[in-house]
Amino acid sequence: MLSQQAIISCGSRILESVIFMEEEQLLVPQDQYLKAGIHIGTKFRTKYMERFIYKTRPDGLSVLNLQRIDERIKVAVKLLANYEPKDILIVSRRENGWKALKAMSKLTGIKVFAGRYLPGILTNPALDKYEEAKVLLATDAWPDRNAISDSVRMGIPVIALCDTNNQTNNIDLVIPCNNKGKKSLGLLFWVITREYLKAKGLIKKDSEFKGKLEDFTEE
Repeated sequence: MLSQQAIISCGSRILESVIFMEEEQLLVPQDQYLKAGIHIGTKFRTKYMERFIYKTRPDGLSVLNLQRIDERIKVAVKLLANYEPKDILIVSRRENGWKALKAMSKLTGIKVFAGRYLPGILTNPALDKYEEAKVLLATDAWPDRNAISDSVRMGIPVIALCDTNNQTNNIDLVIPCNNKGKKSLGLLFWVITREYLKAKGLIKKDSEFKGKLEDFTEE
């Protein structure tokens, strides 16, 4: 019969193994996610986003669950991989996401719209900036609401990055994350770019990915 100390030791090894396996399954190491602050939310939380929140810090900031963030990125990539780059539109009114979007577009050919999105760009062919798309990815559900509204009118699926303070009306797939920070957005779009290229068969493994994180992230 094992002693209590042996049982504790065995249990610790099993727990460490489980933690290691879970971290192995993450798209990037846990420390990299934490360093970018992808999990740091706001002091406000909507009812819908509560299910993605891990805890609230003493300073009042909500902390998002890293595992849920990673899971939703994987789901989003699987959805995006069903479309060719010309059929995907990514929008960002928030300036902190512009560098990442441009880097993503350069590597994948995916269409991006960085800046103020005027109503009608997806619905009115008479506009000079008219775009056709089959799926939309919005950087922030609130400042990008015009693009989301147009997508709904056109029956286009909507993926959106949502912080703890976001409403999620008209969004088909929520990716919980810090959608305001430069490092957070840079890392997130860097990961999506890499995983999209893998899902499309354009690269086979991470080492073949030529995108540099610094090309996506504002310092």
